[in-house]
Formats: sequence, structure tokens, C-alpha cells
Amino acid sequence: MLDLLQGIRVVSFNHFLLGPMGIQALADLGADVIAVETPEGGWQRHWSSGGLWCDGQSMLQLCANRNKRSIALDLKSLKGKEIALKLVDTADVVAENFRPGVMEKLGFGHETLKARKPDLIYASASGYGPDGPYAERPGQDLLAQALFGMMAITGQAANGPRPAGVSVIDHHGAALFALGVLAALVRRARTGQGCRVDASLMQSALDLQAESLVAWLNAPDRPKKVNAHKHVAGWYYGAPYGVYPTADGHIALSLIPLADLADAVGEPRLATFTEADSFTRQDQIGDLVAAALKARTTAEWAAILDQRKLWNAPVQDYAAIEKDPQVRHMEALVTVPGAGPEQAPITLVNHPLRYDGEAAEVRLPPQPLGAQTAEVLQELGFSSQEVAALAIEGVVRLGETASEPARIPA
Repeated sequence: MLDLLQGIRVVSFNHFLLGPMGIQALADLGADVIAVETPEGGWQRHWSSGGLWCDGQSMLQLCANRNKRSIALDLKSLKGKEIALKLVDTADVVAENFRPGVMEKLGFGHETLKARKPDLIYASASGYGPDGPYAERPGQDLLAQALFGMMAITGQAANGPRPAGVSVIDHHGAALFALGVLAALVRRARTGQGCRVDASLMQSALDLQAESLVAWLNAPDRPKKVNAHKHVAGWYYGAPYGVYPTADGHIALSLIPLADLADAVGEPRLATFTEADSFTRQDQIGDLVAAALKARTTAEWAAILDQRKLWNAPVQDYAAIEKDPQVRHMEALVTVPGAGPEQAPITLVNHPLRYDGEAAEVRLPPQPLGAQTAEVLQELGFSSQEVAALAIEGVVRLGETASEPARIPA
């Protein structure tokens, strides 16, 4: 078991995707993450990606909540707030991704908790930052893709803006969220000083486009449009960098000199274009490449290009990824028993890094709501009778598996 963050406790008030996924990374590294939800459960338990459910569990819950303990509290009740504050007193990190002002209204704002625990790391994720003209706007991945360039740069001139096929800003924002918490923990270990960490969808979106934005912002003559080309991947790439149809699929071509590609695909006209042309005549070059590549299958072209050490890759769908030999070798997908009623197996995207060659383990699959409520309250000093009374009052919710939470065997 990875113990890089052993001894660190994170109290997570996160919901949706960015916050839970960022804090999941800390849980993977050994932090004791206690996910606090309402007795009704967070939003991620009630909406499922693709409308698909596994053993009664939502896909959104499954993808971002492993290795966490679950406690269900009524934060609007006086007793619920008192319990949450006791929990905060034991925490190194408090993390949340509500709209700006919500935590303050609940009594758990940064200034309140900082006064109570000066060395606390308070990590907050929002749509656009904690203040400013957009602070009250709804923050969501698709909206951020629209507002901050992702749709424009991904879409083609002929077809208009196009969003990425995944919640890419949420996912990148989650990594930045975890990075910020880790940086604050390092400083606290050195100085004892607490920190407020703020992440946002807006800055995640901009950070994802750093290469493109820096090129555009510093160009002597800024391009009027930043749409992708017909085949070439983006406005700032030179041809043939992009995706092309073959006889049976598609293939991606990376940084290949046009003269080398001309010889490989049997299209001598490609060799007549200059390096400057590759940035100004992308569509003309792309059309020639596309016409040539339709003559053979993806596998045939890959073999030809690989033999010449020209960078290429087949465009794989999810079925191919599941069988990909490198994905399997790296154990990038992991199947474990789930914590649903039938403990049906679930397959997750594994923690993406290794440490001294070791991958993170799934110690706890995503847990049923309130599965560890009793366990956590008893750690805070509540007796079993007090826990039962709080459950009867509706202050807390006890999960059905609270007495014996589903854990992955060692």
C-alpha cells in the first residue's frame, strides 16, 4: 500500500467531478479522506454518465470516489455542524467545490476555519474563482469549454465549435487541485503555515491551452480564427500533423517531414511544399495526404510508417483500449469488487503514476452513502448509543454496510 500521505487527513465536502477526482488522488496516495455528504447523498450519486448504472451505483460516483470513507451529515442542523467542526479539528486539509459563498453560509468558510485551526489547508474549487464578475455564474465543464476557447480551437471552420468528447477541464482541474494541496502540505511541513488553495474550471481551461494561447498572444500577426483545419489538428500545427481516414479506419500522423511522407505514401507532390507551407497551406497538404491514405488499411499504413520510423498511431476506440497491450502491461485499468448490493466487479481507471515502481491500490471501492458514519463518529468520541440517537434524529445517516465496510482484500 502506498503510504506517501499516510497520517494526512482530508475532510472533503466535494461533489460533482473536479473536487472528488482531485481528492481521490490524495486518497490513492494514502491520505485518510473522509467524504462528507448530506443524508440524501451528493449530486454525483444521483446522476450517471451515459445514463448507465452498475449495481445501483452511478458511474460518476464510481470514477472519482475510491479509497474514501463516507459520512452522511445534515450540515444545516446544529448538531450536524458541531460534528463537522469536530471533524475539521482532526483534519490537515478541508476541501470543497461549492459555489462561492455556500460554505460561508453553512458556517465552514475559510476565515471561520482558519481562525479555529490556523495551520489548516483550505482547498476550494469553483467555476471561475472565489470572486470577480463571473463568481456567481454556474460553473460546469461544457460551459467552461465554451467560454474559454476549448470549443473554438477544437471545432473546424466548416462545422463550427465542437466540445471535447470528455469532461477534459474537470479532469485537468482535478489534477491541478491535488497539486495545489500537495504544494501547501509541503510548505506546512516546512513552516507550520496553513494555506488557502483555489482552483477553478476557468484556469484549468486556460492552462490546458497554454501552448496555443501563448502562440496566439505573442504572434506578430494574430490569426483571426483559431479553428482546427480539415485534417490538421489545430491552427498552430504544421501539416501533416493530424488525423486522416484510411481504407478501414483512421490514423494519426505526428511530426513527419513532408519529403519523408511523400516517399512513404507515394505522393510526390507533398515533397514540393516548403516548411513555411506546412503552416500556411494546411488544407491543401492535408487533402493530398488524405487521398493517398485511403488506398490502404490502418494496419498496413502503420507497418509502412513504423518501418521508416515515422511517427503515427491508429485511432483506437474504447474496445481497442481495453485490449491494448501497453494498457494491460501498465495495469492502467483495474477491476475490483464493488461496494454495491451485489458487490459486482467494477473496472476503474487506475491512479496514473507509479512510485518506486509501485502503483496505488484500491483499498476501498467507492462507498455506499454513510458507510463509515458510525466508524468516524466513534473515532471522534461518540458512543454507539449516541451514534444511534443521532441517526434517529436525522442528524446523520448510517449506511447499510457501516458495520462492515466493503474493502479490497490485501
